[in-house]
Amino acid sequence: MFIQLFSLFLIIPLVELYLLIKIGGIIGAFNTVLVIFITASLGAYLAKSQGFLVLRKIQEATNQGYMPGNELLHGLFVLIGGFALLTPGFLTDAIGLSMLIPQVREIYVGLAKEMLRKKIERGDMQMRMYTNFR
Repeated sequence: MFIQLFSLFLIIPLVELYLLIKIGGIIGAFNTVLVIFITASLGAYLAKSQGFLVLRKIQEATNQGYMPGNELLHGLFVLIGGFALLTPGFLTDAIGLSMLIPQVREIYVGLAKEMLRKKIERGDMQMRMYTNFR
C-alpha cells in the first residue's frame, strides 16, 4: 500500500512535470497552458454529462429492484476521470479522458470487478449483508 501511495503522490507528479516541460518546449508555454485549460473545461463538461447519465442508470436500476453495482462502478470511474481531467498534466488528462468514454470505461469496470472478485476469493475482503442499519 505504501508503494502505491508513494507512486501516486511522487512519481506521477514528476512524470507530469517532465511532460509539461518537454511539450511546453515544443509547442510553447502559452499553447501548453491553453491545452491544459481546454482539457480541464472539456473534462468538466464530460464529467457532468456522463455523471448525469450514470446517475439516471443508477435510478433506473433501483426502480427495477436490483442493486446497481455495475452502475456504481461506472459512477466511480466518471468521478475519478473528472478529477484527473481537472488536474493539470498530459498523463492525467489522457487517463481521465479515457475514463469518461463509456466504451473504454467498460474496460476499467471489468478490471475493477476482476480485482474485487480475486480479493474476495483470497479472503482479503469479506462480503457481509447487514439487514439492520443502526
